[in-house]
Amino acid sequence: MALHIVTHPLVQHKLSLMRNKGTGVKEFRELTEETAMLICYEAMRDLPLKTVKLETPQGWSETKIISGKKLAFVPILRAGLGLIEGVTSLIPAAKIGHIGIFCEPGTHDAVKYYSKMPDDIQEREVVVIDAMLATGSSAIAAIQDLKDMGVKNIKFLCILCSPEGKNALEAAHPDVDMFIGALDEKLNEHSYIVPGLGDAGDRIFGTK
Repeated sequence: MALHIVTHPLVQHKLSLMRNKGTGVKEFRELTEETAMLICYEAMRDLPLKTVKLETPQGWSETKIISGKKLAFVPILRAGLGLIEGVTSLIPAAKIGHIGIFCEPGTHDAVKYYSKMPDDIQEREVVVIDAMLATGSSAIAAIQDLKDMGVKNIKFLCILCSPEGKNALEAAHPDVDMFIGALDEKLNEHSYIVPGLGDAGDRIFGTK
């Protein structure tokens, strides 16, 4: 596993605004989408290119385009939905799967309650997306579910990560690269990331 922390000034600026407890729902949602787009930009650096010849208004040119690699984004419900508009603004042709997982109170065991994937998911490079990686149990379960479906190439993208979540995901899936906006200090006794930004799902959807 390779951990990629996106330290671009725009990511860090937007993340600071997201951390502010005074940031409202509309702005938080927009910042989530924008930050996800910028992290996704870094995650797609290895997309293969091919040379094509095309006609410009002034003549012919040999130039580069993405060589048709099949991609899919899989948000972990529900907070992962807040990142979808941002990542698909970069790659609108990507297919989207959905996986619903919640953590059992007390044990933090991952429980899957929903899964819907493109029929050809096993043929695609898949980017699993979530707002936060706290204990890591949801991401670990989601990635294992995709592997059980036959997916071979998987990346994980989130905005904030705890050391505990990073270590757990690395141990469970050492072949999965992670792309994150920041690695925070720790988890508290309630398994919230510290300093974090609160419950991302609640702040995205205005449910608290």
